[in-house]
Amino acid sequence: MSMRDRVVAATAMAGALLALGVGAASATAAVGDTSVFAKVAAPGYPAHAYVRPDGRVFEGTYVDPAGEGVPSKVFEYSSTGAPLRSWTVPGQALRAEHGVQVATSDARGRLVLLDRTPARALLLDPETGAFTPYATFPDLKSCPAGDLLVGCELGSDEAPMANYATWLPDGRLLVTDYHQDVIWQVPPGGGRASIWFQSEELVSDGFGGAGIALTGDRRAVLLSQAGNVPSDLRGKLVKIPLLPDLDPGRPQTLWQSGLGDFPDGIAVARSGNVYVALVGLAAQVAKVAPDGREITRFGTPLLGSNGSAIPFDGPSNARFLGTRILVANQSPIFGNRANQAILAIETGEEGVPELIPAGAGDPPRAAAPAPAPAPAARPRLRATASPSRIAVGRRTAVRVRVTAVVDGRRRAVRGARVRLLGRSATTSSSGRATLRVTAARPGAYRLRATRTGHRAGTATVRARR
Repeated sequence: MSMRDRVVAATAMAGALLALGVGAASATAAVGDTSVFAKVAAPGYPAHAYVRPDGRVFEGTYVDPAGEGVPSKVFEYSSTGAPLRSWTVPGQALRAEHGVQVATSDARGRLVLLDRTPARALLLDPETGAFTPYATFPDLKSCPAGDLLVGCELGSDEAPMANYATWLPDGRLLVTDYHQDVIWQVPPGGGRASIWFQSEELVSDGFGGAGIALTGDRRAVLLSQAGNVPSDLRGKLVKIPLLPDLDPGRPQTLWQSGLGDFPDGIAVARSGNVYVALVGLAAQVAKVAPDGREITRFGTPLLGSNGSAIPFDGPSNARFLGTRILVANQSPIFGNRANQAILAIETGEEGVPELIPAGAGDPPRAAAPAPAPAPAARPRLRATASPSRIAVGRRTAVRVRVTAVVDGRRRAVRGARVRLLGRSATTSSSGRATLRVTAARPGAYRLRATRTGHRAGTATVRARR
């Protein structure tokens, strides 16, 4: 999505580009056959070719490094790639890097646009051309002393960069943040986003969370991570189980990319296979099995040759249209306008239908008056432990913080009882406590936080030799 390190050598395509045409794939296309679906007009730099459930295709223009003063646009194409209409995005900070991602659509067919400057989400009604504010994304400050705490950013202090999005069944919108290493949740009907998921294992400087999608059974969220720069230039595909209340469970790494591949957008097939666009060095699209085994890659490494008139040059997303996936060719480094197009790859299988909950995008309807007021739901405690890994046989001071969401905001909880490895303490007014513990053997130990009027919260501390 942003300016990314990649090596590319595709300079002999100009003659073929003059004869470029737009159209549907052949009915006899073989798996892997790649064609040009549509060219993307100025200001170019496409990032996500979004296919609405009715088959209409929309594309935003994103982060043109030479685009100061030029607002972003949203283009519409037919299901065969014919250009139809376009809209200019209002209210952008045109002197800063700016661009919009067409992330998804709501229950009324309005497009959800993720803007970079300002850090916001807009709704675009393609029928009327009206833009409506939907969400804002906070700029997190760095965590003090490098500790991962609630509501702060671990690592470099970077500006928000909303990236991809998917709906939860309850109408919340999950949004990845490429810079701040969190997954945001936008409440049903819109508003200020809050953190849904954050983990020190997914921290990266400038190359963070990218593609996001629900699994076919809607019991987990899949997240592509560009890399753990600077410690590790390999990206990954992460599976985050959904708990009964749709909060995140413990993440599991399914697949790791090669060095400098920079996984970006993803598409999930009915079979469970995941197609991962590699916007970095590889210039390919990877096909990953549900168990994390890499099945194949489309395109020639580095060169991006794929049999079509345009090579892969910064392929930044994957989205199913029938049995093909549409891939936005961004050309983020060299800015080759001739390569900025939407390509189509035949997969031989269909994608998982996108979940768009009833009423998504609209404020929740007011409930009918109840005969008697229902008892207030008990807020759930959230406990964090630092460090989360300790050495066996060594007495270690584990710092604990306990918080809960009250009146829509996450607050510290005073007087919570925390217990770990036979030790217990009570949190202070800042929600903090320290436990000095010793683990006799390796393993995972549960830290439990309780308080009257709240649901218990837990965290895991692992002991290693």
